[in-house]
Amino acid sequence: MWVHVLGSAAGGGFPQWNCTCPSCRAVRTGARPCVPRSQSSIGVSVDRRQWFLFNASPDIQSQIESFPDLHPDEGRVVRLQAVLLTDAELDHTLGLLLMREGCGLEVHATESVHETLTTGTGVLRTLAAYCPVKWQRVQPGAEVALGDGLTYRAFDVPTDKRMRFPGASEYGRVVGYRVTDTRRGKSLIYLPCVQRLSPEVLEELTDCSCLLIDGSFWRDDEMPRLGLAGKTSREMGHVPIDGPGGSLELLSPLPVDRKVYLHINNTNPILLEDSPERRILTRHGMEVAVDGMELEI
Repeated sequence: MWVHVLGSAAGGGFPQWNCTCPSCRAVRTGARPCVPRSQSSIGVSVDRRQWFLFNASPDIQSQIESFPDLHPDEGRVVRLQAVLLTDAELDHTLGLLLMREGCGLEVHATESVHETLTTGTGVLRTLAAYCPVKWQRVQPGAEVALGDGLTYRAFDVPTDKRMRFPGASEYGRVVGYRVTDTRRGKSLIYLPCVQRLSPEVLEELTDCSCLLIDGSFWRDDEMPRLGLAGKTSREMGHVPIDGPGGSLELLSPLPVDRKVYLHINNTNPILLEDSPERRILTRHGMEVAVDGMELEI
């Protein structure tokens, strides 16, 4: 199974267009070693011919163009088979609208996410006016075949982050995915948004070969400290990396071959390759995703 990181940043990308935090200034000026990143999304395949997209960021057009395996074949035969959504956030779904030129699109989403994208943000309702949309309901806990040699099982990731569009069910509002190569028995966990690593969520992470997980913020009070927002990391729906109960403390002991942070906010100092925070992750065997990173599992 191959995993291609199309985008590794959180919403807004890196640098973020309206931000002058130290990290955004550094990537713009080249003052410190770091590289730009687009908004979070990955592609997964077992044969490098059929690809499945996990989340569709607003940067989807440039992400596809930067990855030849996703370029269409002769006769405009596309290699992208379906899009699987972890939630209804705009940075994970706006790219669907940029795929309206196709003959149709298969979208896997929970009932809660589907409801929000239809009656809340209207993304799916708008997309359906341009091309046929086939909704595949994601039921957490169910094992689902995904092409020849791949299966996935979604799991619920509870959150109490404020709903911008109330009305949808809380259950299935955010999910992670375990994707399994059935021929080799190897699994990937994709979990770009998690508010707390409860015992139930940690149990879902066992026995995987590769973990791609929420690395949005280093500190819980990162945004308030920089004067950029009043909400903490957890209030925004993301477990911080550092501190008691942070993801580094809970994930570094797990016997997983590769543990990679993605969905990294522009304020997070791990984006700076020479930062003390990056060195801490390296000592603990944790990696930091970058656009174009490829993993063979």
